[in-house]
Amino acid sequence: MNKTAASSLSTAEIVQVGLKKRYRAEKRFRFFGLLAIIISLMFLVVLFADIFWKGLPAFLQTNIKLSVFFDPVLLPQDNPAAADYNGLLKQSLQTMFPEVKGRSPKKELKKLLSTGAEYKLRDLVRKDASLPGTTREVWLPADDEVDNFIKGHTQGERFSNQQLNWIKFLQENDRLRRRFNSTFFTAGDSRDPELAGILGALTGTIFTLLITLILSFPIGVAAAVYLEEFSAKNRLTEFLEVNINNLAAVPSIIFGLLGLAVFINFFGLPRSAPLVGGLVLTLMTLPTIIIAGRAALKAVPPSIREAALGVGASKMQTVMHHVLPLAMPGMMTGTIIGMARALGETAPLLMIGMVAFIVDIPNSITAPATVLPVQIYLWADSPERAFMEKTSAAIIILLIFLIIMNATAVVVRKKFERRW
Repeated sequence: MNKTAASSLSTAEIVQVGLKKRYRAEKRFRFFGLLAIIISLMFLVVLFADIFWKGLPAFLQTNIKLSVFFDPVLLPQDNPAAADYNGLLKQSLQTMFPEVKGRSPKKELKKLLSTGAEYKLRDLVRKDASLPGTTREVWLPADDEVDNFIKGHTQGERFSNQQLNWIKFLQENDRLRRRFNSTFFTAGDSRDPELAGILGALTGTIFTLLITLILSFPIGVAAAVYLEEFSAKNRLTEFLEVNINNLAAVPSIIFGLLGLAVFINFFGLPRSAPLVGGLVLTLMTLPTIIIAGRAALKAVPPSIREAALGVGASKMQTVMHHVLPLAMPGMMTGTIIGMARALGETAPLLMIGMVAFIVDIPNSITAPATVLPVQIYLWADSPERAFMEKTSAAIIILLIFLIIMNATAVVVRKKFERRW
């Protein structure tokens, strides 16, 4: 618009032109903002869909049904240690496939079963002392290659034609079926994908997070209350505040190095234990909880403090009975953020040895253990194809664990929430 045209317009018309430009600019801004949200949601949906698509098959495991004769000769009751469960499997397979002769074909046939089939039979015998001398139909875990083939992950290129014929025979006779994989929830880690479970890592995660919560929440709240309500404003407190803010941005692996140097090398605490992991994660989450706690205390109106002091309450009574209850929801929010960060951390725990291969389920905070993020890292680094779906399934468990933890925290926060 040139100067001559602009001079011929009235003030109201000039204002209307300016308003139209601003409205158009506002619409464009809203459009780009909405577009950014939609794109972000699309990426999130694709990510979760990919994780669930790859992880859901891990909750089903291919099993083979065998008619097992629990031969008393192979299961001597006077000497359980001498029980030959491998012999029971060989007898059952020979009964089902009597045409298989020779050492090599029998070995190929045995490869269709997982090495965990023997442990399955052992557990059954231990639970039921009446099994010796009887014949039972038992579902036993198949080898991971059979499982991948049945799930369509492979085309059977690692099987011989004879093995493919045996698999086809088992399918046609309803002796090969995918069933719920309870082993995934009841076992620890294993070199064999079909035997690997999440219970060990889940137990280690619970122990580690409990230690972190028990230590970080009271210490973080106490530090926030002292710095915000009681400490004198001098160079020392300013130095502390600056360092707390800086610690919140320190890479997590630094805390792992600190834990390795102090808790393990200096104090001699056990390596790869939830106790040490909880201490390291406590150091990492404390700055987040302190910063969030101070912000929550600042958000409490000064009139609350003035009213309490005005009716004769002491400084401690004012903080404990009035300020702290009102700030508690914000402090819990900071704790949730810190615990969520701790739940997904891997680097600091790798430094203190929680990357070790742990088969047994930890039964205390000092027992060797690993955690879910580290377990995911270990499985993702495994060459076997079956561990890929295990990795995605473990991520699903981790997400569910995080959702449950956040939901519990929200309920607790609502219970303490007060309005003024």
